[in-house]
Parts: sequence; C-alpha cells; structure tokens
Amino acid sequence: MLKKIRIIGVPVDLGQAQRGVDLGPGALRYADISARLAGLGYEVQDLGNIEVPVRDVLTGERDQHYLPSILKVCEATYEAGRLAVQEGCLPLFMGGDHSLAIGSIGGVTHDLPAGVIWIDAHGDFNTPETTLTGNIHGMCLASLLGLGTNELVDVGRRGAKLQPADVVMIGVRELDPQERFRLRNSGIAVYTMRDIDERGMACVAREALAKLSHLSRLHVSLDLDGLDPIEVPGVGTTSPGGLTYREAQLLMEIIADTRQLASMDIVEINPILDYRNQTARVAVDLAVSLFGKSIM
Repeated sequence: MLKKIRIIGVPVDLGQAQRGVDLGPGALRYADISARLAGLGYEVQDLGNIEVPVRDVLTGERDQHYLPSILKVCEATYEAGRLAVQEGCLPLFMGGDHSLAIGSIGGVTHDLPAGVIWIDAHGDFNTPETTLTGNIHGMCLASLLGLGTNELVDVGRRGAKLQPADVVMIGVRELDPQERFRLRNSGIAVYTMRDIDERGMACVAREALAKLSHLSRLHVSLDLDGLDPIEVPGVGTTSPGGLTYREAQLLMEIIADTRQLASMDIVEINPILDYRNQTARVAVDLAVSLFGKSIM
C-alpha cells in the first residue's frame, strides 16, 4: 500500500447550476481530513487548490455552460494526478463538482489503467445530445468513456480513458430517460439502490470488485449524493433513498481490504446547504475507512 497521500483541492463549481460546491475542499480541511489520514500512518501532502476562475466573471461562457474554463481546470487536474502517481503518491482530489473527474481519472490512468468504482445517485452518462440541463457534471463519466464533446474526451490525452469493463457504478437511483437507455447498453456494471436493498451491500461490493479483478489498481469516485440526504444534507442534487452511513462505510471497508486503492475523488459537497459541516465530516469518515481504518 502506498504510504504517501497527496491532497489536491479542485474547487470547481462550473459544471452544475447550484452554487456552493467550490467551498467543498475547505469544508473537508475544516473536518481535519489531513490529520485523520496522518493518524493512519500516511505522510500527507496538501498542495492546496488548483486555480478555478470565479463563475461571476465568466459571463461570456455562460451559453457554453462554462466549457472553456472547465477544460482548463480538468487539464490542470489531469496533470496534478499524473504527477502524483509518477512521484509515488496516492492522489486524493477534493471537489468541487463531479466534472473534475474528467481530469482526475484521466491523470491517474495516464501510464497505467485503473478500475473505477463510481458511487453516485446519478449516471453522469449524458452527452450534449441527451442532456436535459447542459450541465457538464452530468457528462463526466460519458466523456471518460470517449462519448460526447471531443474537447472533454481529449482532456490530457486523446480518446477514451476508460473501457466499460473498467467501471462499476453503485447507488444509482436517478437517471434521465435517454441516459437510462444508454447505460443499459453500455457494458458498464450498474448496481442500483434496488440491487443493494435486495442483495445487501456486502454482496454487491464483492461482486463489483470481482468485475474489476482484471485490474490491479482502484480509483473511487465518491459523489456524496450517493448517500441518503438524511445522512448528508449538504449536496446540491439530493435524491432520497440513498446509501445509509453504514452501507457506505461497509463499501469503503471492503474496498480497503483489497489493498488496491490508488486514488480517490470526493465531490459535490455544498457547505452552504449543510448543517454544522455534517456532510464533510461524513465524507472524511468514509475516506478514512477507505484508506484503511478498521474497527478492530
């Protein structure tokens, strides 16, 4: 297991409409993420935040859903992830909205592939042709698989960064109509909340990992709206009926048991909508479990 964690803040709030997710990295730092990880024996390096332009000064990009600035942020995130892996660190990307994953996952797979465990209420599998909102955080997984806008697909290096067999999705419960159809035919393993309700998280988690057993490295992309809003009120796109705290903890613990974790995203925390930083504290608890904290 790698013993160096490199924290990379990506306070991007351009990929969606709800303001406030740019404060997510600060909320995680306030919840003592560095100290909690250091307590597990890691050397923790916090590089601060990647520069993200303020939305209010980007009036000329509004009709493009801020695509030019998102591309710049994702390119910088890609390079930060690539460099972290090259230097023997395990990168932890703190967002910000989920559009940052175009850069983070691209960067950490620059030299070696990784299996991706995508924890999210939503599919993020839209393209400009299927999206109902135009928001780029709803296109990030599709972009990583080579679908949609060429500029997003080619961030960091040309073409797809992932193959369908490299991805499992967990906690899905809210999909747009065309997105549902495209995901069914994508080859991605999708575990909905019904699967978890019927089969239990332990079964789903172990089956998901078995589907990624052809890869030796794992990246976890944790969108906090994958959890139930009772657990994490501070997210912008809440969806009832999500993962409980213990289901999410069990998932983290089972992934940690593989000792194959190579990188992580924590995204979509919105402190403006939160209560006493509850959502960031839950996210830190989950991250600490993923990085190896055990009950016994």
